[in-house]
Amino acid sequence: MHAANRAVCQPNATVYVCICNGVTDHDIRQAAEAGCRTMAELTMRTGAGSTCGSCIEMASAILDETHARLALPLPVLRQAA
Repeated sequence: MHAANRAVCQPNATVYVCICNGVTDHDIRQAAEAGCRTMAELTMRTGAGSTCGSCIEMASAILDETHARLALPLPVLRQAA
């Protein structure tokens, strides 16, 4: 089972996304919640993807998923009668 799928099946489990630098899925989510918007910003903040690069796809997916979850819903406006 792919590591990202394990994280979905076990929501409280910690998954190491970047083994080279010891960066977990929780670290990536925290960085996204703190304002990291791009993979470059995530790499600067956490080190993820800065060594071998094999984690970039998964780290980017977690970053995008977190941003989607944090996105504010658009307000529903009533139509004028």
